[in-house]
Amino acid sequence: MAKKIIIVEDDTFLQGLIAGKLTKEGFTVIPVADGGQANAKIEEELPDLVLLDLMVPGVDGFGILEKVRSTDKVKTTPVIIFSNLGEEKDITHAKELGATDFMVKSNFTLDELALKIKEILG
Repeated sequence: MAKKIIIVEDDTFLQGLIAGKLTKEGFTVIPVADGGQANAKIEEELPDLVLLDLMVPGVDGFGILEKVRSTDKVKTTPVIIFSNLGEEKDITHAKELGATDFMVKSNFTLDELALKIKEILG
């Protein structure tokens, strides 16, 4: 069965590119554009991995990550932060909240992102 990935990304163009790439790689992709809906969708779908932008409408990525890590059903789910926020304080804060990895969007290709996801999911 295909591994399930939730993409929390409000840029619909980028969300489509990522979803297309990961679908081609054999993953089941569930896109979410609104931070306010993200945690409910994560708890409902129980994904194998969450790809999380920090700057989304509603609840920001830090709030989503905090909720994931405090929810028993999903607290061990890998969460990759995929954001344009790349300052050391943002990276440190995300890691302190329990992010599995932090990737700055502008520094990685979709191929590299897919490779990182495969590496984390084994």
